[in-house]
Amino acid sequence: MAFVPTVDADKCEGCEECVDVCPVDVFEMVDKKSVPVNAEECLGCESCIEVCPADAITVEET
Repeated sequence: MAFVPTVDADKCEGCEECVDVCPVDVFEMVDKKSVPVNAEECLGCESCIEVCPADAITVEET
């Protein structure tokens, strides 16, 4: 079972909350937007979804 985090760049406000809360450093800021650069590390905890004020993040189970 794997998880795939996705960030909607149009919605992302660049607050970095997901970068700060992720326990396995999935996200990094690129051009003031969050990008899941280490998506394969995602644990599916959905902490990023909970802290995102713009509702820009989804995590799908594959």
